[in-house]
Amino acid sequence: MEQVGKEEQQYDILILPGVPQKLIVDISEKFDVSIVERKEKIKFANMDGDERELLAFRGKKEILEQVEKYMIEQLNDFVREK
Repeated sequence: MEQVGKEEQQYDILILPGVPQKLIVDISEKFDVSIVERKEKIKFANMDGDERELLAFRGKKEILEQVEKYMIEQLNDFVREK
């Protein structure tokens, strides 16, 4: 989680590639967050240093802690179903 604005106390949680669109929409409807784009450097395999546009959830820290827990639970359930 990364703080993006000191005045507003807004934080971001990156949405990693591969997270189902259905889950992204579900989270944006259940929690008080917005979806934003962020440029991030990728550091794995043959993409070391490449910049990519990634999506992130932006909101208050307390809300994003709930989002993170919910997203992990839902992803675990999604993997178990496959």
